[in-house]
Amino acid sequence: MDNIILVVFTFGLTFSVVILLFGALFRLLEYCFGLVFDKPFFVHFCLFPKKISHEALLFLNSSFPFYTRLSDKKKIYFEHRIASVLDEYEFVSREGFVITEEIKVQVAATLTMLSFGMREYLCDVFDKIIIYPSVYFSRITMRYHKGEFNPNTRAVVFSWEDFQKGFDVSTDNLNLGIHEFAHVLHYQGLQRNDSSAVLFSRMYNEINEEVSVPSVREQLIQSNYFRIYGFTNQFEFLAVILEHYFETPLEFETRFPNLYKKVSLMLNIKQ
Repeated sequence: MDNIILVVFTFGLTFSVVILLFGALFRLLEYCFGLVFDKPFFVHFCLFPKKISHEALLFLNSSFPFYTRLSDKKKIYFEHRIASVLDEYEFVSREGFVITEEIKVQVAATLTMLSFGMREYLCDVFDKIIIYPSVYFSRITMRYHKGEFNPNTRAVVFSWEDFQKGFDVSTDNLNLGIHEFAHVLHYQGLQRNDSSAVLFSRMYNEINEEVSVPSVREQLIQSNYFRIYGFTNQFEFLAVILEHYFETPLEFETRFPNLYKKVSLMLNIKQ
């Protein structure tokens, strides 16, 4: 009996060591691959994709252009990720606001859209999404807000009126959902070291270095394409350029092709 236990223990230990070595080798190879090709080995892999409701599919097909432009195979992955987001995060209403399934799906689809090129798409820097009916007063900042990401309270907060406006007018480069989830991805990229976060951070650093050059920064400001609020700090600039990337991609690419390319590499998607 003792010999059997020893054999089982030895086998288990050996197997664990092999798995650890394989994982380390995979991470090393993928890191090198990312340095050369600016993308991970793979992004989407799911043997048993989760399903979303018929009502959710109707919403995506009628009101979410990013989803409708995907291939049939990628639509399955998109739906799976929405279902995973809905399972992962708590939705909290404030001031009597009624959070419907369609509202949850639209919020989840927005986060899924931004992180669709990343293998690690669930963010662990927040655990709840708080929704107010309209602008709300923050007791933390003592100001009225339309939305915010607060890593200390692990919350993303939206005024639904303003979140909805971002999608009702789809070409004004103002989208609250994209803006706040951009802050989430930025913060996440600074905290983690998985392949997607590493690639995001590396390309973001390249973008930041480029726009920090006085002549480039002045050109961006003088273009009047990016709103001036984006030049408040690095976090706001990233959020603003992602709003432009998703709302007016053709104009963005035409006017600033190099910056557009780097944003595409950062997100690992192409609009």
